[in-house]
Amino acid sequence: MKTYKYLIVGSGMTADAAVRGIRELDADGSIGMIGAEADKPYARPPLSKGLWKGRPIEKVWRGTETFKVDFHLGRKAVELNTATQRVKDDQGEEYAYEKLLLATGGDPIRLPFGEDHIIYYRTLADYQRLRALTEQGQRFLVIGAGFIGSEIAAALNMQNKQVTMVFLDKTLGERIFPPEVAQFLSEAYQKKGVELIPADAVEKFEKTGTSFKVQLRSGKTLEVDGVVAGLGVRPNIELAKSANLKVENGIVVDDHLRASASNVYAAGDVAMFPHPALGKLMRVEHEDNALQTGKQAGRNMAGADEAYQHTPYFYSDLFEYGYEAVGELSGKFETVTDWQEPFQKGVIYYLDGGRVRGVLLWNVWGKVKEAAALIAEAGPFKAEELKGKIKFE
Repeated sequence: MKTYKYLIVGSGMTADAAVRGIRELDADGSIGMIGAEADKPYARPPLSKGLWKGRPIEKVWRGTETFKVDFHLGRKAVELNTATQRVKDDQGEEYAYEKLLLATGGDPIRLPFGEDHIIYYRTLADYQRLRALTEQGQRFLVIGAGFIGSEIAAALNMQNKQVTMVFLDKTLGERIFPPEVAQFLSEAYQKKGVELIPADAVEKFEKTGTSFKVQLRSGKTLEVDGVVAGLGVRPNIELAKSANLKVENGIVVDDHLRASASNVYAAGDVAMFPHPALGKLMRVEHEDNALQTGKQAGRNMAGADEAYQHTPYFYSDLFEYGYEAVGELSGKFETVTDWQEPFQKGVIYYLDGGRVRGVLLWNVWGKVKEAAALIAEAGPFKAEELKGKIKFE
């Protein structure tokens, strides 16, 4: 049995950030990392962004091995005993720990058909598989119009591929953008040549030679060379549940990222943490949160005793349109738009009960801290007071 001062379950960006946090305070304490993927930690955003624009694949590696880490990759942790402070993996190996971090992330939501023919885009292996398909095929179907679906559709289109998107909503980004922005974005994609099939879903899937025949709920049939799905993820909470940790839509942690058992922490996509500005438990599935919670959990495991008070943000690149978003964005909130030029550059404020819950910075950069500070203000704000609140040129 291997024994570590710090054991990390998960090998993604959160795990890498935790290692860095630990090493800020403890240069020599032993660190073990168990990861289901065969690869050491790498940056995920380039998989749907930079790698399609010519960024070298070597740039994705995080260099975690330089911090003296014992890797156990291609293994899944299947048992956790918080009383004996031991973890067992799917190959029967046992690990003892003094401090444990659960950075287990999430698994893509899968369709009940299509098996492994559908690429549920999340990993470096998924990128490599899709890139290989683009060297042979021309027609691609993207299922879902959320964060991943929109980015992959744009990336494939920029490779001069014929792209069709099928999604349940009426417009792209309908759940987080105001209706007029979602409509504008949908039209922008169509002008680029992306075929949009809204308010529809895949019902049947059949492999025919080297291509795929896809039938939609509406009766429409598509023949494509590759299928990518971005249907969201479910947090990997099975290990935590089996150990009787407190879980909801994620592993519940306190403001120090501690789970409900002593010496156990959780961070990244899987953690539900108390958001100080929004006053509620939140689970966030984006890079900034992975890096910030990971680093803070690592520091706290090494004795820092610091509260996590960061307001995470996320960002996306959709053709020539890019945005940074802070806080909680929902199409259900009241929105106030402050355009310098409609749909080209501006700030959108999301209001609920007179309080700013989220800010969308559309082609506006360098204002994340101002947006986070505004969300922390109690208000109440009136719509007319928000225009010009965040100044931009």
